[in-house]
Amino acid sequence: MAKLTKNQKENQVKIDRLQTYSVADASKLVKEVTSTKFDASVDLAVRLNVDPRKANQMVRGVVTLPHGTGKDVKVLALVTPDKEAEATEAGADYVGLDEYLDKIKGGWTDVDVIITMPSVMGKLGPLGRILGPRGLMPNPKTGTVTMDVAKAVKEVKAGKIDFKVDKTGIIHAAVGKASFDAEKIAGNARELINTLVKLKPTTSKGIYIKSIFISSTMSPSIEIDTKRFAED
Repeated sequence: MAKLTKNQKENQVKIDRLQTYSVADASKLVKEVTSTKFDASVDLAVRLNVDPRKANQMVRGVVTLPHGTGKDVKVLALVTPDKEAEATEAGADYVGLDEYLDKIKGGWTDVDVIITMPSVMGKLGPLGRILGPRGLMPNPKTGTVTMDVAKAVKEVKAGKIDFKVDKTGIIHAAVGKASFDAEKIAGNARELINTLVKLKPTTSKGIYIKSIFISSTMSPSIEIDTKRFAED
């Protein structure tokens, strides 16, 4: 086990492991226990009472964080020539089609989100083995396959993220940066949690949200009280 630094030990002491925190208090505390020299990402880990192996218990969706992610999201718009100007004006970092398909075939994936049109999806199929593992394959369910390319680009740039429960039943998502005000972190966290509540599968019985933890890059995690998060 790695030896804790002085700062890490001090940060561990600030967290009471015998209690759970409100979203508001946890958002304040995560800032206090973050000691990285860079602007750390703040993440939520939400454990759900679902079996991801069953199609009717797969939880996935999109949410627009009210205060953005704090990240400069790099967007690639794979569009036909008639949509290029629209994508560029909306703020896409890379716009084109065949030249970028060739770059991806060569292993280039230096983007965060790919947005495309229904008519282009056929060309992306063969690239699934490259894009799939990196979470970059466009999907109509997340709004990244659409004819309204400009709207999709603007939403992603403004803080729209997609999420999907992993094989262990946990949703991992970034809800801001350590430099955010605690109120903004809390606002983003609530938005994600409330979205997950709305997506509860009808086949999920018993307690749906089993646990929620918030942490920043390299910080200890803080447990959030699942019974009162909606009231914060």
